[in-house]
Amino acid sequence: MKKNQKGFTLIELLIVVAIIGIIAAIAIPSLLRARVSANEAGTIGDIRSIISSQAAFQSAANGWYAPITCLSTPAGCITAYPTNAPTFLDQTMAAMGAKSGYNRSFTPGSVPTGLPAGIINVLDGYCYGALPSSVGQTGVRGFGGDASGRVCQNQAGTDECNALSALAATCNVIQ
Repeated sequence: MKKNQKGFTLIELLIVVAIIGIIAAIAIPSLLRARVSANEAGTIGDIRSIISSQAAFQSAANGWYAPITCLSTPAGCITAYPTNAPTFLDQTMAAMGAKSGYNRSFTPGSVPTGLPAGIINVLDGYCYGALPSSVGQTGVRGFGGDASGRVCQNQAGTDECNALSALAATCNVIQ
């Protein structure tokens, strides 16, 4: 009497599992590289947004730059700035938390003296830096942008800002 068996043999199942393992081993590194590229592109975009918002604030504040919190609440830095007027930067970016696999830093310049009436809590410069939360996994390069309008990178994954609230002298400008 012949039995009509249905299903897969153990060998067939092992072959399928091996094929899936090979495909995963090929695909996972590509997905990780894509994630790193996306994190880096998002961070570069954020730095450009900070530079643009600082330029807009500078034009409203007689040539001075803002502490990062003033970009999202400018009424505390420019006394005549209407509370219902648009802000220069979204509050989530001004919060300085980790974002897109990068830790953010803001190095303020010095606080000027003898400010014109209506201008308070401003700076003479700034540097906004970003370094990967986990070098090699969330990002590879370190980035920075300052009052010069340049966005710089380094391959070491370190912050591009120096203690003088400006980009490092070895700045490698992103075109």
